[in-house]
Amino acid sequence: MANALIISVLLILLCLSVDGARTKLYSTRGKNGISQSPFVADDGICKSMVESQGYVCEDHKVTTDDGYILGMQRIPVGRSGKKSDKPPVLLQHGLMVDAVTWLLNSPDESLAFILADNGYDVWIANTRGTISSRGHTSLSPSDAAYWDWSWDELVAYDLPATFQYVQDQTGQEMHYVGHSLGTLIAFAAFSQERLLNMLRSASLLSPIAYLGQMPSPLAKAAADAFIAEDLYWLGINEFAPGGEAAAKLLKEICDATHSNCADLMTSFTGKNCCFNSSKNDIFLDHEPQPSATKNMIHIAQMVRKGTIEMYDYGSEDENNKYYGQPMPPAYNMAGIPNDLPLFLSYGGQDLLSDVEDVHTLLDTLKDHNPDKLVVQYKEDYAHADFVFGVNAKQVVYDPLMAFFNLH
Repeated sequence: MANALIISVLLILLCLSVDGARTKLYSTRGKNGISQSPFVADDGICKSMVESQGYVCEDHKVTTDDGYILGMQRIPVGRSGKKSDKPPVLLQHGLMVDAVTWLLNSPDESLAFILADNGYDVWIANTRGTISSRGHTSLSPSDAAYWDWSWDELVAYDLPATFQYVQDQTGQEMHYVGHSLGTLIAFAAFSQERLLNMLRSASLLSPIAYLGQMPSPLAKAAADAFIAEDLYWLGINEFAPGGEAAAKLLKEICDATHSNCADLMTSFTGKNCCFNSSKNDIFLDHEPQPSATKNMIHIAQMVRKGTIEMYDYGSEDENNKYYGQPMPPAYNMAGIPNDLPLFLSYGGQDLLSDVEDVHTLLDTLKDHNPDKLVVQYKEDYAHADFVFGVNAKQVVYDPLMAFFNLH
């Protein structure tokens, strides 16, 4: 049954991506030609997720050097409305989600609200291709070239643009908090000594630098089956397993296999101890968000190779064309400055940020200044608990803010 479920889900992803390209089920044309998801409220994240909770919220637009127009949300003050002299905090979500990651639970349980109520100036990023970041200076999401990127471009363009914008707006260095993919791109950037002049500290939840030991059966099967490569070969440049068509077909598969659809998150991320299931509908109203198929290929390469390196174009000739060498350059985790304040929190039930992979990362940080490195391990936490857990404030966020206070 487990193998049948895995195969069924992989077929869903394949069929829905092909179907999305053929019938445009995932996106509709919005203002200024920007593609919008049909199942996300027109009100936007600020109005629907932040102002509705009694907070001030600002929408900002940031243009990257390669032309992508990224949406950011800012919560400048907490519910009290009192301004503080505390520094800004930049929150960066993971793969195939968006800023809602930090806003899904109640104000007493969601990191963005907790930080604002504790006096921090909160900035929330949205990766290119997500609903708030579909714009481009010359391309449309219907153009194949719009999706010609992997997480290398998030390191080279998105993170620098958002960091620079926050510093320009506030005049201050910032704390950074990333989850999942948001940790991977941070590790890669820091290893190249990018952004350090704008950074106070980095807190990395479910840290990912290596994926070679990842035990998630669905994610591992997708990588080993070259699903993303097959989609790319078929001309499917936008990886978008979402929308009404996805929900309908997913329900049919779950019914046919007598499987509990709620268990699919467990199959991908691990058994989350503390996810508030009452938020499922709100979560599915906003997620999953699209990504580039090329980005999914890059992540699959990490799973198969067990390395952290730039996108592999598949042949020595192609790699030479892009990199001037036959193999993709590696990101050297030992290059992360030893005095950079780091807070790392990982879980024993996480099937994506596996314990052994985290230990490989920690081994590369063995010479890090011990006064600048805090490592937290939570045996019962899985991947989603770090951002959606109802007890995450006590377990993770309070220690995280205590770490902020030291830096």
